[in-house]
Amino acid sequence: MPDTAHAQRWKALAFIAIAQLMVVLDGTIVNIALPSAQTDLGISDANKQWVITAYALVFGGLLLFGGRIADLWGRRRTFVTGLIGFAAASAVGGAAANEAVLFGARALQGAFGALLAPAALSLLAVMFTEAKERAKAFGIYGAIAGGGGAVGLILGGVLTEYLDWRWTFFVNIPFAAVAAFGAMRFVQEPAGSRNSSGLDIPGVVLATAGLVSLVYGFTRAETHGWSEGTTIGLFVAAVVLLVAFVAVEARVKAPLLPLRVVTDRNRGGVYLSLGLAIIAMFGLFLFLTYYLQVVQGYSALKTGFAFLPMIAGMITGSTQIGARLMTRVRPRLLMTPGFLVAGLGMLILTQLSVDSSYAGLVLPAEILLGLGMGTAFMPAMSLATHGVEPRDAGVASAMVNTSQQVGGAIGTALLNTIAASATTTWVAAHAAEARTLGKQGFVNAAAVHGYSTAIWWAVGILALSAIIAFTFVNTSGGGGVVAASGNKDAEDAEEVAVPVIAH
Repeated sequence: MPDTAHAQRWKALAFIAIAQLMVVLDGTIVNIALPSAQTDLGISDANKQWVITAYALVFGGLLLFGGRIADLWGRRRTFVTGLIGFAAASAVGGAAANEAVLFGARALQGAFGALLAPAALSLLAVMFTEAKERAKAFGIYGAIAGGGGAVGLILGGVLTEYLDWRWTFFVNIPFAAVAAFGAMRFVQEPAGSRNSSGLDIPGVVLATAGLVSLVYGFTRAETHGWSEGTTIGLFVAAVVLLVAFVAVEARVKAPLLPLRVVTDRNRGGVYLSLGLAIIAMFGLFLFLTYYLQVVQGYSALKTGFAFLPMIAGMITGSTQIGARLMTRVRPRLLMTPGFLVAGLGMLILTQLSVDSSYAGLVLPAEILLGLGMGTAFMPAMSLATHGVEPRDAGVASAMVNTSQQVGGAIGTALLNTIAASATTTWVAAHAAEARTLGKQGFVNAAAVHGYSTAIWWAVGILALSAIIAFTFVNTSGGGGVVAASGNKDAEDAEEVAVPVIAH
C-alpha cells in the first residue's frame, strides 16, 4: 500500500464509520417516524408496512450484487455512488407528497444501501491488514454496527418530537455529504484488489429473486400467518431459487458468489452464528421497545435514552474488550463468551413483569447484552473476510450484511409469532383475572407474558450461536486477514497479500 494511503487510512476509517452509522441508523429511525408519516400522508394500516418492507426487500435482495459490483467497479467508487444515491433517495422520501413516492424512495434507499454497506466493510478488509490495527478498526466498525440501531431510536425520537417526521429522511443528507467528501479525499484502495471477471447475470437474477422471496416470506408470515398460501409459496420459491443459485455458482467461470467464500469453515461459522444472533437481537429491540412504550408508558424519546446503557456496553465490548484481546486470544474465545454473556442478559429479561423496575432489571440486562454483543461482533466482523482473496472482499462483506438482513427478517417474524401465540394462550387461561386486573392491566400482563416467552426463545438462539462459534471458528490468530490472490492483479500488489492465518 502506498505510504500516503497508509498514512490516511485512519482518517478514511472515520468517514467509512459515518456512512455505516447512517445506514444502521436508518434501520430504526424510520420506525419511530412511521406513525407520524402514516397520519400525514394518509397511509392505510394495510399499507404502512411497505415503508419498512420496501427497503428490506430491495436491500436484502441486492446485497450480493452490490458486493460483486464493489469488487468489479472499485470499492471507493461504489462507496461514493452508494452515498450519493442514498442521500438523493432520502431527499425524495423526506419531500414525499404521497405514499407511492415514499415507498419508492425507501426502495431506492435499499438499492443504494446494498451498494454502500458491502463496499464499506470490504474497504476496511483491504485497507487494514496488520493484526493490531485491523482489530482496532473492526472494533470501531463493530461498535457502530451493533449500537447504531439504538442511537436511531434516540435520534428518531428527537427529530419526530421536536421537528417533523420528514427530518428522519433529511438527516441522512449531511451524513452522506460528509462521508462522500472524506471518501474522495482520504480513501485509497490498494492496487490490484479488484475482480475484473465478467458479471454473472444468471447468478444475479437467481440470488436477488431468492433473497427477495425469502425476506418477503418472513415479512408476510408476520402479518398474514405462516400457513397462508402466498407465504408458503414464497418460501418454496426461495428454496428453489437459492438451490438453483448454488448449482449455477458451482459451474460458471466467474460466479457472483464463489462458493469458496461460504464453504470456508471460519467464514461459514461467522455468517451462521452472526445471523442467529441478529435473530435474537431484533426480537429484543422489538419487545423491549414495546414493553417500555406500551406497558411502562415511555415516550419515544425516553425509550431511546433507555437504550443508552446497551450502546455504551456495545462500544466498550467492541473497542475495549474485543479489539484489545483479538490479537492475543483465539477469536472463538471472544465470540463464544460474548454470545453467552449476551444470553445471560436476555435471561434476566425473561423475568419481566408489568411493574418491573428499569434500574433493577432492564438496566443490568442491557449492560450484559451490550458487553456481550460488542465483544462477539468485533471478531465476527473481522473474520467475515478471513482468508479471502482481495478480489472477493466485496462479496464476502456482502455475506455479512445478508446474514444480518435475513436474520432480522426471521427474528421479527418468528419471535413476534411466538409472542402473539403465548399471549393468546395466556389470555385463554387467565380470563377469570380480567376483572381483578382491570382491562389495561389484563392486556399488559398478557403482552408481557408473550414478550418473556419469546425472549426465552431468543436465549436459546444465542446459546446456539455460541455453540456454532465455538465449533466452527477455529482460526488461531487475530483473524480476518485478506489472503493473497492467485491472479495477476493481486500478485502485482504484494502489499495487500498477507498470509492466511494458520488453522
